[in-house]
Amino acid sequence: MENAEHYFYVLRCKDGSYYGGYTNNLERRMKAHNEGKGAKYTRGRGPVVLIFNKRYANKSDALKAEYQFKRLPRKKKDEFLLMERSDGDVAAKEL
Repeated sequence: MENAEHYFYVLRCKDGSYYGGYTNNLERRMKAHNEGKGAKYTRGRGPVVLIFNKRYANKSDALKAEYQFKRLPRKKKDEFLLMERSDGDVAAKEL
């Protein structure tokens, strides 16, 4: 049976950079990132802070959102996060 929770999430690293990822368990993934056992990118950039997450009905959609976010230049990532925090519907349509 497939896990029904699929998340795209964004972390802010200690150096101010962003990391976008996919998980089916946010709590476990955050713990792994902050223990230096998460993605190679976040190792040495911790502690990390979860600044955005969105739940998706399926893994494919969550992975697509992650891929699209990672392709954005930093300025567009900032704009996306700002829009998501103020009006989730607008930014969700963009991604």
